[in-house]
Amino acid sequence: MKRIVVVKLVPTSDQFAALESTLLVCNDIANEMSGLAQSMRQRSRRALQVALYPMVKARGLSAQPTLHVLRKVADAYTARQANLTNGNYGQSGSKRYMAVAGTAVEFRPLAAQPFDDRCLSWQVESSTVSIWTTVGRMRGVRFVCAPWQHALLADRKGETDLVYRDGHFYLHATVDAPSPEPAAPPDTAVGWLGVDLGIVNLAVTTDDDPADLDVRWSAGAVTARRKKDADLRASLQRVGTKSAKRKLKTRRRKEQRFATDINHQLSKTIVASAQRTGRGIAMEDLSGIRDRVRLARQQRTQLHSWGFAQLRAQIIYKAEMAGVPVAVVDPRNTSRTCSQCGYCDKANRVSQATFRCRQCQWAGHADHNAACNIAALGHRMYRAAQSTAPIAATLPTASGNVSSKPGPLRPSS
Repeated sequence: MKRIVVVKLVPTSDQFAALESTLLVCNDIANEMSGLAQSMRQRSRRALQVALYPMVKARGLSAQPTLHVLRKVADAYTARQANLTNGNYGQSGSKRYMAVAGTAVEFRPLAAQPFDDRCLSWQVESSTVSIWTTVGRMRGVRFVCAPWQHALLADRKGETDLVYRDGHFYLHATVDAPSPEPAAPPDTAVGWLGVDLGIVNLAVTTDDDPADLDVRWSAGAVTARRKKDADLRASLQRVGTKSAKRKLKTRRRKEQRFATDINHQLSKTIVASAQRTGRGIAMEDLSGIRDRVRLARQQRTQLHSWGFAQLRAQIIYKAEMAGVPVAVVDPRNTSRTCSQCGYCDKANRVSQATFRCRQCQWAGHADHNAACNIAALGHRMYRAAQSTAPIAATLPTASGNVSSKPGPLRPSS
């Protein structure tokens, strides 16, 4: 599996100036080439290399950095086209769509710049790197990292990104880390750990005690922390003084780091529980949920602020490292279906926390009930992937009929 190892550079003042100059020059050229690429019909890596390589080379860059600048431009246009195609900038022909499509991609002055092994080499034993800059090859640039990162960097080969953030330089290195083959879980729904993601309860699994959910998985403390940060941010913005702006700048990523830390804690706990008991992990595919659901203003703020995709990605890569299979299931009707009798009805969800089946009268915690349904779907999807005869991995519809459309299976390897 591929992992990203982030290390912090500790350059001298001269080295810092050379690295800063390199990013400024490369991004200035990238912006110039992006303006030319906007008027071209073909914007692939090969097309830009054929058309623009001589122009970039004439600006004084070496051969490999020239290629990386053009590839960065091509990849940016590829990503923008994917966003346009997926409707992330509105429908085709809309005002926003046309504004984005008709404007050249622009790079920040200190945006990240990729390097390959010809432009950047690692001396892991001495914790230094040798890197190409616009003022020449610069050797002996120190970096600091954790011991486990040292071990991963020892055998690395591939691309490394030079990143400038908050006054410091970092290297994001891509490494190939070994991962075990996923172990087959027991061939029952109990062999899967269902995970229900939400706003009030960040993550609820089938192992959780429904009577203790409000204590273990409640987002109350998280919501209070984020509300406090939002109020402070609004207060500083209203003041608008230089000191207030300096304070805002120092705190701008604090809430993001807090959310990332919480997601790491949740994903580590979930994967450890599944690995310890020899089970697989089944979780919801919440892609596009912001466009599908209608919520109150306060809930919309919470939904848009929390990183559900980040939590899912952390669970998947940690499960892959631990050899735990992962199935990502369709979340439709998981909160409306009774995990005991399979009856599906919107009225089964009495409140946010209460589920009461209108057919068998079973009652329980709504999120825990959804986690049990997700575990059952994960089991069916895994069986469908292992057999030649597909098994529908869906729950009954709200009308009580069973859909035959299988949900997407996302294997962990």
